[in-house]
Amino acid sequence: MPVTLKDVAERAGVSRSAVSRTFTDGASVSAKMRRKVEKAATELGYSPNALASSLTTGRTKLIGLVSNNFHNPIFLEVFDLFTRGLQDRGLRPLLVNLTNETEPDNSVRMLRQYSVDGVVVASSTLSPAFARAFRDAGIPVVHSFGRYSSSPQVHVVGIDNVECGRMAARELLKRGYRRIGFLGGPEQATSTQDRFAGFMEELAKHPGLNVKHSYADAYSFKAGRAEMQRLLLKEAPVAEAYFCGDDVLSIGVLSALQDAGLRVPEDVGLIGLNDMEMASWENISLTTIRQPIRQIIRSSIELVEAMLEEPERYPEARLFPCSVVERRTLRAAK
Repeated sequence: MPVTLKDVAERAGVSRSAVSRTFTDGASVSAKMRRKVEKAATELGYSPNALASSLTTGRTKLIGLVSNNFHNPIFLEVFDLFTRGLQDRGLRPLLVNLTNETEPDNSVRMLRQYSVDGVVVASSTLSPAFARAFRDAGIPVVHSFGRYSSSPQVHVVGIDNVECGRMAARELLKRGYRRIGFLGGPEQATSTQDRFAGFMEELAKHPGLNVKHSYADAYSFKAGRAEMQRLLLKEAPVAEAYFCGDDVLSIGVLSALQDAGLRVPEDVGLIGLNDMEMASWENISLTTIRQPIRQIIRSSIELVEAMLEEPERYPEARLFPCSVVERRTLRAAK
């Protein structure tokens, strides 16, 4: 039989309420009492029941971790860092898959049923309306990898996707490419829209370029490969270089180009975005724009913790700078 709070109280020679207070954050208990209770608990192998504790404190310590792109390997790293980071702070992640979800109401209803203390929306493709829906329901929320705004309505932590588009354009121009393509993720995704806007803004400063754009159905290997196969059939020749807007798209594009007998970077150059682990594999060696994922996640968790203590905290946007990681899918700069 599992050891109960009553067993610990009898072993320590104290009341059950004293044991309960010892294992309740912020409760008043003397140092002497705490030592007696903790000694008895250790001897018996007792662990406090988190659900029972939540009835006393009104806090579940559950944090909903909401995302919708489980086909992109970058989110294995994201989920790993988020879950470990939350657990290290005594919080418990509840992972929610919103793939194919277009309305936030069901998600809000489900997370309210679990009485989560807060929510992290970890997605660059879900619209800002999802995060706002949790806010409107009275649930503290942080939108990680969300769309930047100078006057955010919820906490946003991420990167400047418009500037990333400019960075990609500058890299391609620096290397002398003149026929340039943008192959983005889903057209309705705010990250795709912003990366494309920055990319075209920078290229517009340089007349005489041949610029084309297209979109994949998702941020996935399969979608990137399929879109490049379509372009190879439709356009002859394809662009000299592509900003693919995401590493996993770039790797799908690379696969399609190699199957068509084209060499990278000799025939077609590629630059991605994220710098996920796979991008550095020797058989891929993708030149990309590094997104500082660890810093974004650490900052998101800090904001979640702060909101648990101060739910009415004024929304802020935290942006982290990106950098180009040089590998082997673009020709050398001229």
